[in-house]
Amino acid sequence: MCKPFRSAVDVQFPYPVMVCDVGGTNLRVAVSRAPGMAPEIVLKDSTAAHHGLEGALVAAAKAAGTEARSVIICAAGPVDAGHVRLTNADWTLDGPQIARRLGLEQGLLLNDFEAQAVALPHLTPDMTREICSGLARSGAPMLALGPGTGLGAAALLPANGRWLPATTEAGHVDFGPAGALEEKVWPHLERVEGRVTFESVLSGPGLARLHSALGAAQGRAPDGRDAAGVQAAARAGDESAVESIGLFWRLVARCAGDLALIFLARGGVTLAGGVLPRLVDWLDARAFRETFLAKAPMQAVLADIPIRLIEQPDAVLTGMSALAAAPDMYAIDYTNRSWRRGV
Repeated sequence: MCKPFRSAVDVQFPYPVMVCDVGGTNLRVAVSRAPGMAPEIVLKDSTAAHHGLEGALVAAAKAAGTEARSVIICAAGPVDAGHVRLTNADWTLDGPQIARRLGLEQGLLLNDFEAQAVALPHLTPDMTREICSGLARSGAPMLALGPGTGLGAAALLPANGRWLPATTEAGHVDFGPAGALEEKVWPHLERVEGRVTFESVLSGPGLARLHSALGAAQGRAPDGRDAAGVQAAARAGDESAVESIGLFWRLVARCAGDLALIFLARGGVTLAGGVLPRLVDWLDARAFRETFLAKAPMQAVLADIPIRLIEQPDAVLTGMSALAAAPDMYAIDYTNRSWRRGV
């Protein structure tokens, strides 16, 4: 494991620290009262239940019985220094403005999967489920990806004794069919802004698109099911819903294999997001591994990579809490991204 390295910027996060996971659908806030203490969940709500993050933080402080001195936030959208507009919700976060209005001493804004990457060294076995066994190489790149309201992906790269979280917008890369079944399905897929991307099929809405397209390819009448409806039908034994979920897992494996090759993620692949834990009962781990490895001529590169699934949705908060305690473990541009200078 990489060890802390003193950076040129002596950034500290005074305690208590609030850590926040802001998604397109759900919002979670925890308070870390001292270094080394596990974050305590104080607010779980839908993002739509609040007009903005400032109000949510005020509610969280009231629930915690303490005012935060620092805040670390991860949000589902591309981060520009201390600002982000959520991709799948009508929120814009302005970190420095939040710091001024709430009287914070320090703050940091991360992309949601940048935070998932930060959490990877701190995940414990009780937080995850093994999908494919393997031998993770110590200090090697690691990958986190997963579908939720959208599809996120980020890597954690070794960088001169620290960890460098590398964000991506891989969800918006074009995605094409492989094999006869997918070639039959693809012409029927709903295009999102004229495109089929990783995210358009590997997300909550993507599961519904796959189910609809698979039904059309097989000559079935549309049933109008959304993602929750597909899951409910699968639980009731509906074969078409089970097949749709099986195709979804196949495409997750294809995507994971592609990104593992891009980053040479010999430190392991971790699946995250809100969708997959609800679909795990229909996972065929053997088929997943076969699809993950089907990257000729590079199968040997992928063969030893372990794959796990995060089953505890609050695990990302543990990672942000660890960053607050040891910010120099990570090669992050705190000079330009922290909300207060010289703290």
